Amino acid sequence: MNEEILQYIWNYKKFLNFDFISTDGRIIEIPEFGEWNKNSGPDFLFAKIKIDNIIFAGNIEIHTKASDWFFHNHSGNPEFENLILHVVYINDCDIPELERQNIPTLELKNYIDEKLIQTHQNLKAEHAFIACEELFDENKIPLFFEETVLLKKLEAKSQIFEESRHKNHNNYEAVLFQNLLYTFGLKVNAEIFLQIAESLDFAVVQKIKQNDIHLEALFFGICGFLEVPKDEIMQIWKREFDFLKLKFNLPDVRIYPKFSKLRPPNFPTIRLSQIANLYHSQPNLFSKLIEAKTIDDLYSLLNNVKASEYWDNRFNFGKISKVENKKYLSEDFIDLIIINTILPLKYFYHKNHNPEIVDDIFDFYKQMKSEKNSIIAEWKVLGMKFENALQTQAFLYQYKIFCSQKKCLNCSIGFQLLKTDA
Repeated sequence: MNEEILQYIWNYKKFLNFDFISTDGRIIEIPEFGEWNKNSGPDFLFAKIKIDNIIFAGNIEIHTKASDWFFHNHSGNPEFENLILHVVYINDCDIPELERQNIPTLELKNYIDEKLIQTHQNLKAEHAFIACEELFDENKIPLFFEETVLLKKLEAKSQIFEESRHKNHNNYEAVLFQNLLYTFGLKVNAEIFLQIAESLDFAVVQKIKQNDIHLEALFFGICGFLEVPKDEIMQIWKREFDFLKLKFNLPDVRIYPKFSKLRPPNFPTIRLSQIANLYHSQPNLFSKLIEAKTIDDLYSLLNNVKASEYWDNRFNFGKISKVENKKYLSEDFIDLIIINTILPLKYFYHKNHNPEIVDDIFDFYKQMKSEKNSIIAEWKVLGMKFENALQTQAFLYQYKIFCSQKKCLNCSIGFQLLKTDA
C-alpha cells in the first residue's frame, strides 16, 4: 500500500460505497473530490465536503498512515493551511494540530476493495518484462492507443528540436545535421557524434560539402583519427584537415568515438563517411526531406548513400578486410533514420503551420514495416501483432516511458486493467 494507489482510488472514486464516516463519528458527504495535484502541497485541490450540514471548500491531503503527517513535515507548512479533510488508509495516531482546527480524518481501509490493492501490488512486483504481463490482454488496449502514444513521442522529440533550434538561431539545417549525427552514432556513439556536430559551425559543413574529401577530412580530423596517418589516403585527409583548420579557424578539440561493442558496419569510421557522402550528394537536404510527400521520396534520398571507396575493403584505418563490398546504408538503418529523426523533424517543422500534418506523419509510419528488436519480441510473446512502424513505435515508447518505470497508474493500458479488475 502506498499513497500513489490511494490517490488513484480517490481521483477515480474506486470505493465499495460512499457512506463515509469520519474517525470521530461524523457523516461526511463529498460533492467534489478535488483536482489531483502532482506538484508540492496537498494532494487534491479545490475540493468540497459537507459535514454537520456545513459545506467546506479547500484542499485534501492523503496518507497511507495518519502518522505520515509528521514524517512528511506538514506541521506548520503554510501550503496546508486551507486543508478541509485528512484522508488515510490506516488511522494509526491522532494529529493534535488537525484536531485543534476541527479538520476531520477519514479512514479508507473499509471502503476499498482489497482486490484492487492486490492488483496494483502485482503490477509493482518484479517481472521479467512488464508489470502487467500476467494480466495483459490485447483486447483491452484503448481505442486509438498507438496514435495517442506516438503523438506523445513526437511532442517529446519536438521539445528537443525546439531547444536545438534555439541554440542554432533558427537554423533548421543545423538542427537536422546535429540530430542526424546523433542517430548515425547509435546508442554507443550517439552523444559523442552529437558533440562532434555541436563543436562545428554548420556553416563550415555547408561551404565544403561540394568536396566529399573535405567532409571526411573534417569529421575524421575532429575525431583525432588522423594524428598518425597509416597510408596515402589518410595523409591526404590529414593535409586537407590541417588546411580546413587554418581556413575556418576550427576549434582545437578532439572527440574520440568508441569502437567497442559495435559490429564493423556500425564503426564510427563507416558511419561518418556515410554521412559525409549524404551531405555531399544531397544539397539542400533539409528542404528535400521536409517537402517529401511519400515514403518513397524519403527512401530515394537515402538509398544510394554509401561510404567512400577507401572503405570498400576496410572498416578501420589501415586494416584491409578480406571481404570487399560497398558500404551502403542498410534498409534497416534507413528506417531507423526516418523513424527517429526525419519524421519527428517533419512533424516539428509543420505542426504550428499545418495542423493536418499529424495524419500525414501517421501515414508515413504506417507505410513502414514493423521494427524488430528484443522489446518488440517481448510484446509479441504477450500476443501483440505488429503490421507497421506506427504500432511498434507506440509500444516501444510505451515500454520506455511507462512499463520500464512501472508507472502503471499513469498508463492507459494499466488504467484499463485496474478499471476492469476493480
